Amino acid sequence: MAGLEIIVLGAAAGGGLPQWNCGCANCDAARAGRIPPMTQSSLAVSADGRDWAIVNASPDIGRQMAATPALHPTAPRTSPLKAVLVTNGDIDHVGGLLTLREKQSFNLWSTAEIGEALAANPIFAALDPALVPRRTAALETPFELLPGLAATLFAAPGKIPLYLEGEAQTLRTDVEGEQTVGVLLEAYGRRAVIAPGCARLSPSLAARIEGADLLFFDGTLWADDEMIRLGLGAKTGRRMGHMSMSGPEGSMAALADLEIGRRIYVHVNNTNPAILPQGPERRALEAAGWTLAQDGMEFRA
Repeated sequence: MAGLEIIVLGAAAGGGLPQWNCGCANCDAARAGRIPPMTQSSLAVSADGRDWAIVNASPDIGRQMAATPALHPTAPRTSPLKAVLVTNGDIDHVGGLLTLREKQSFNLWSTAEIGEALAANPIFAALDPALVPRRTAALETPFELLPGLAATLFAAPGKIPLYLEGEAQTLRTDVEGEQTVGVLLEAYGRRAVIAPGCARLSPSLAARIEGADLLFFDGTLWADDEMIRLGLGAKTGRRMGHMSMSGPEGSMAALADLEIGRRIYVHVNNTNPAILPQGPERRALEAAGWTLAQDGMEFRA
C-alpha cells in the first residue's frame, strides 16, 4: 500500500544495548535476557514497500538487514536497498557504510560538510564510486530519495562528531548547520520527521515538526547528568549534543504542545532508565504520548 513505511532497524545510541564494556543495570539485564537488546541507530524507509532507503548506516547494519525481510536480496547481488542517507558523521551513523561495500549500487546522500568528512577518510573509498555515487543535498531543498519519496534536510542544533573535535573542548554543542541535520520525508501527503541527534528545540525545528504524522526524535538520555551520576562519563547530555527526555528543558516538555501523530524516541543510550519496561520513567514517557523504539518496530503513515 502506498504511503510512508518506516522500520526501526536499530533503536540504540552508539555502543548498543548491551554495550560491550558496560556492566550497568540495563546492559546486565539485556545480557541476561530480561529486556530486549538493541542495535545501533538506523531506520529503513519506503514509499511503496519495494524500494528502500536507510537513514544512518550503523555498524550493526549487516545483522539489522538480515533480520529485516523487506531488505533481503531478491536475487544474487540484487537488493531492494536503493539509497543511504546520513544525518551526521558520527561513527554510529556511518560505520555501517563499510559493510555496504560489496559491489552493490545505491546512492549515498549527505550534506556537503558531512560528505567532506567522509571523503577525508580514505577508508570510505572502499565504496566504489562507480556503484555508490556521493550525492549532496542542500539544506531546505527537497530531493527524490526514492521514487515517490521526497526528502528535505534541515539543520538541527547539534555538534560535530567527537573524532573531529580535536582539542576544541569549549566547542559549541548547539550549532545549527550542515554537521547535524534532521530529515523531513514526504510521500502521498504523509509526513515523517527524523531527528536522532538534537541539542535543543529551536523555533525553526518546532515549526518543522509541527503536524508530522510520525516523529523519530533523539532519546539518548533520560536526564542531562545521567552519565555523570552513574560514574560512566564526565559529560552532560547537552555537552554531547543531546537533549534529555525529562525535566523542564527536556524534549517531553518542549514538544508537549505540538500537534504530532506518533512520537517515537530513537538513539536511546544503554544507560537510559526508560529502557526498563516496568520502570517509572517508561510509564512517564508513555503517559506523555511517547513510544520508546525497539529494534524491528514498524510504523506506517
